[in-house]
Amino acid sequence: MAGRPKLGKRILLEKERYILILPAIVWYVIFAYIPIFGLSLAFKEYDANLGMFASPWVGLKHFDRVFLDPAFTASIWTTLRINAGRLIFVFPFPILFALLINEVRLGRTKKILQSIYTFPNFLSWVIVASIMINVLGRRGLVNGVVTNVFGAKPIAFLGKPEYFRPVVFITDVWKTAGWSAIIYMASISGIDVEQYEAAEIDGASRLQRMWYITLPGIKTTIMVLFILAVGNLMSGGFDQIFNLSNSATLKVAETLDMYIYRITFKGSVDFGYSSAVALFRSVINMLLLVVADRVSKAVGGSGLLG
Repeated sequence: MAGRPKLGKRILLEKERYILILPAIVWYVIFAYIPIFGLSLAFKEYDANLGMFASPWVGLKHFDRVFLDPAFTASIWTTLRINAGRLIFVFPFPILFALLINEVRLGRTKKILQSIYTFPNFLSWVIVASIMINVLGRRGLVNGVVTNVFGAKPIAFLGKPEYFRPVVFITDVWKTAGWSAIIYMASISGIDVEQYEAAEIDGASRLQRMWYITLPGIKTTIMVLFILAVGNLMSGGFDQIFNLSNSATLKVAETLDMYIYRITFKGSVDFGYSSAVALFRSVINMLLLVVADRVSKAVGGSGLLG
């Protein structure tokens, strides 16, 4: 484009901005782009003595094994069930929480509520799992009330497959909703205040202002985050599942990430096979992201891709 300074000159003119984003660029290069070369293991028979680059090529051999393994197919369906449940039960909570916090008029109370609900995000899933054991375990708080107050038998909340997914959804909401709501609250703060004032003069209730002004005002943010969530449907939240699952719930807890972990670090180590599964997962996630983006644009929403 005529009159536009070259890249080198632009960097010099705005060097402060480029220095600011430099740590993020370095992080992505080291931990996101360089590891891409490891995907070549999906097409190789890895030999530790030869190394990754010198190991012999085997073509699609590992993918043939992957699609013949019933456990692989089962892990896909388990992942989809859990993540579809997340989209239905977990995804709306940060939106609802942001809308409710926005209606709090006292600034001090709003900050206190934000701090309380954001704090769980900084706890590791190891700590959250320990809390769940103390609360929902056979000798935990809830079963203490069940046995001592109601005289009933203890309920194995963490040991029955039918309870596993509800526990996953509840802990996910408790841990992440407050933090995720920050994005929506930032979007709400960008809505013109005059719209609320005009609606209030016209006699609109709080619920009507929320429905006709706030929600449409953050629709773009909701769509972007929904597209990203759809693009992660094949990623099962490994940390959470790993720490909340046990041998009794393994049948409903072995997501694709858990399957990759099991075939990589348990039994005979086969990095080529596990790389093939990881590559398959990444490709499906990318396709889901593209489809969600196109569908969003088709229905008049915003998208991520050009």
